[in-house]
Amino acid sequence: MSLTESAPVTLPPIPSAPSVFEALESRVRSYCRGWPKVFDRAQGSRLYDEDGRGHLDFFAGAGSLNYGHNDPVLKRALLAHLERDGIVHGLDMSTTAKREFLETFRELVLAPRGLPHKVMFPGPTGTNAVEAALKLARKVKRRPTVVSFTNGFHGMSLGSLAVTGNSAKRAGAGVPLTHTVPMPFDGYLGDDVPTLAYFERLLDDPASGLDRPAAVIVETVQGEGGLNVARAQWLRDLAALCARQDMLLIVDDIQMGCGRTGPFFSFEDAGITPDIITLSKSLSGYGLPFALTLLAPGLDVWEPGEHNGTFRGNNPAFVTATAALRAFWSDDTLEQRTRLLGAQVERVLRSIAARHRTEVAGVRGRGLAQGIVFHEPGRATRVARRAFDLGLLIETAGPRDEVLKLMPPLTITTTELEEGLAIVTRAVHETA
Repeated sequence: MSLTESAPVTLPPIPSAPSVFEALESRVRSYCRGWPKVFDRAQGSRLYDEDGRGHLDFFAGAGSLNYGHNDPVLKRALLAHLERDGIVHGLDMSTTAKREFLETFRELVLAPRGLPHKVMFPGPTGTNAVEAALKLARKVKRRPTVVSFTNGFHGMSLGSLAVTGNSAKRAGAGVPLTHTVPMPFDGYLGDDVPTLAYFERLLDDPASGLDRPAAVIVETVQGEGGLNVARAQWLRDLAALCARQDMLLIVDDIQMGCGRTGPFFSFEDAGITPDIITLSKSLSGYGLPFALTLLAPGLDVWEPGEHNGTFRGNNPAFVTATAALRAFWSDDTLEQRTRLLGAQVERVLRSIAARHRTEVAGVRGRGLAQGIVFHEPGRATRVARRAFDLGLLIETAGPRDEVLKLMPPLTITTTELEEGLAIVTRAVHETA
């Protein structure tokens, strides 16, 4: 090279400008990291990104979209309510939308199941329902301690976090989480270990250090905890233990209720009647915030305004919830279909487990909440990422994210279910 020639200059690549999400949103965001697309619309069992590509949904809004995206019957009811200038925000005022919801809920849910529970509107989200349940249990029994179970998840506000098992989630509280005691969930110590016998021994021993609890809170299927299923007999034994020991039984049915396991309430197959029931997620049927805390007779000891919230009267959610109840719960068609599709999912997952027996620890779940448990914690995440590349939204669960968690809409077509299961099968195989 001559003195007059210059060496080619290699410039560093110009960094792309951060998106508005990266520039303005907190680092706390999570789902968007696993699914790096900008979504624009959704219908049925599919979401579409802004480029028009469809993604089959085996996530269903973390259980908030049991009836799929933008169900046309629910959408028409919502649009009609808004078009006539129906009430949108009503606190706890009496409205026509609330009246219709309460009448329908009594007719189609409470009365057929013989549930005499009062209905409380605690606020718009699941953790609001749990906080109200814990607060009321302590008020009724005049005792502060609540027993929860290993791997349980009940919400992200302080009271709900206190009865949540996951250490990473608990660490975000920043303060001690007190007045709760964890007990081993069914099967936590092995299928042959009677965990409730241990619990009752502590209750009967005045030197055990366990203060008499006001209540026990439990999920029949631990969704975030890894799809751990409580056996029906264990739930019956737990209900009997609560009755003997003067403890209220709270069933958190926020993720597994509204038909996710088959029946409207996930505890129905066990034949138990909880003292307090929390509902949210798919209660509105449309993804609108809505939660209930159901109280057995004699527990409604609140003073007026003692527990309130600005957004506990979400009238558009009343409208879509009423439409959902009438569309899907006037008979047992959806329940039986969910059981049938759940059996199909289980067959495919067990086939995958048999093919990859050295990598798969087992298959768990009930109804349309099922999953594959991997020995290697990072494997489920790799499968979920590969599934996303193939056009499927699916999440992980469990204390180490070791479970690939399938939660498609209950209204998914058989063709769509087969398509999604084929993607899961391929993603597991390709990440082996």
